[in-house]
Amino acid sequence: MSTADPHGAAAGGASAAVFGSDWVPGPDGLLHRRAARVILLDERDRVLLVRGHDVDLPERSWWFTVGGGIDAGETSRQAAVREVREETGIVLATDELVGPVYTRSALFDFAARTCRQDEDLYLARVRAADLALTREGWTAVELDVIDELRWWDLDELERVTIEVFPAGLADLVRAVLVWDGTTRHLGLVEE
Repeated sequence: MSTADPHGAAAGGASAAVFGSDWVPGPDGLLHRRAARVILLDERDRVLLVRGHDVDLPERSWWFTVGGGIDAGETSRQAAVREVREETGIVLATDELVGPVYTRSALFDFAARTCRQDEDLYLARVRAADLALTREGWTAVELDVIDELRWWDLDELERVTIEVFPAGLADLVRAVLVWDGTTRHLGLVEE
């Protein structure tokens, strides 16, 4: 990820070092940015997730979809493809993205700050058997707060005991295994 993202990128330490230039104060005074995320599915309908933790609360960790902030001059689709490449080493073309299948706004605390992120969530299919995941595109902050990448069976994902973002992800994935072309807004969630 090019910048800090508590649900798919890195953040930690002092706010200036954690939050990139894509995070700007919103009208409500909260740090805000637009982001693109990808529900990556393999040939067995397993979803690739990232597990990270908050530097200020290292005992708190969570699973989340690949993705992060939209850089200046990028479209949401371009950012999604870039983030997938940076976070996993998987190279996709923008036309391999389905959707956005979901949009949502999330309020969350990270690095001792409350943030708001407006997200487009896409779907993409890859063959896990053909991939070698890599950390080569990770920033120093991501190397510090991202703990692992893992393929999850949807039934197994439902039994995870730590937080998963977005909430109810296994059911959200099942609902778009065959997408009907409708982008669903998940609303404003507090995480």
